[in-house]
Amino acid sequence: MTDDAFDADAYVSELRAKREEKDDFFGSHPQSPIPPEERDDFDGLDYFDPDPDYRVTASVETHDDPEPVTMDTSTDGEVRYLRVATFHFELRDAELTLGAYRQEHDDSPTLFVPFRDKTTGQQTYNGGRYMELTPDAPLDELDEVVVDFNLAYNPFCAFTDTFECPLPPEENWLDVVVPAGERDYE
Repeated sequence: MTDDAFDADAYVSELRAKREEKDDFFGSHPQSPIPPEERDDFDGLDYFDPDPDYRVTASVETHDDPEPVTMDTSTDGEVRYLRVATFHFELRDAELTLGAYRQEHDDSPTLFVPFRDKTTGQQTYNGGRYMELTPDAPLDELDEVVVDFNLAYNPFCAFTDTFECPLPPEENWLDVVVPAGERDYE
């Protein structure tokens, strides 16, 4: 389900431009997660085709007293986040939820939404993927938010072992196929 004023052609065009910009960054920038010795051969990330059906409207359940959630990391460590909201939505005829997180003492409006789905470890990175959402208003003022799986991306640890990345907690493991966003690298 998508919002009424949505222009699919403009959306796909903008998404493709953002992907091209990201590919340029990954291929040449000193802060790219692509190891320097691999950048000359890098010809872009692999993406699922843009699909507006994977841009869904979710109801927002905010948590006034956010629960801490400990996430394992790609290097066998742990990191603690606070679940500040839960998104409720329908995708592929299934009623689903995703937790949205912030680190403690982080006042940024951006929400961290790590997840796994039925493509994880097959078509997408085996550690799961991430989304970041920056709502237009404070969470407690929102009833709905757009969750766009076309913006799902691989964490930097998908490209090199030099990064430690949080892994999606089990509550964010979706029991559906989400062929949207970035595919596995390599």
